[in-house]
Amino acid sequence: MNGVQRYTKIAIILHWVIALLIIFLLILGLWLGTLPEQSPLAASFDLFNLGLYTVTMPEPFYVNSFYFNLHKSLGVTVLVLIALRVLWRLTHAAPPLPDSMQAWEKLFAHLGHIGLYILMIVIPVSGFIMSWYGKYGVAWFGVTLVEPLKNESVSHFFGEVHEYASWALIALLVIHILAAIKHKLIDKDTVMQRMSLRG
Repeated sequence: MNGVQRYTKIAIILHWVIALLIIFLLILGLWLGTLPEQSPLAASFDLFNLGLYTVTMPEPFYVNSFYFNLHKSLGVTVLVLIALRVLWRLTHAAPPLPDSMQAWEKLFAHLGHIGLYILMIVIPVSGFIMSWYGKYGVAWFGVTLVEPLKNESVSHFFGEVHEYASWALIALLVIHILAAIKHKLIDKDTVMQRMSLRG
């Protein structure tokens, strides 16, 4: 255990924070697709209809806009964190994979990580452009970042990119998680320990 080479603490923290945010955003994005196009004006509402927390605002607003703005705000946050993660990765080498792994396993692990990085950049960037060229622009927790350019064809194109890339990311994440479980329970090697803060 003590001889395991780990990622830096900054890389590990960024990995898990980004992972949790992305999983939440993917679930939220799927849930947004189930909402009706029109939503009522309300000054308070049950958050995610779970009966756990009531959101109260100073004045009535369209409930759906709260969720879409939350999705955009967290998406912008993830994009910034991913940019930091990429910069950190370019200046700090990843710890080596265990020698017990076959050459083809290392190749697929490398390709999988490249795919994850590409999709983690494409998804928030395409979502940002889709919203920028849409009807409402992009705000980050109430702070307007860009005003809407209102070009339906451009917004639709990047909306398609955003959707298909999200499905591709879901597929890669499932593979990534299954591979991690395999390393932990079947191979019993040190792959997962590389991304653990526990020494």
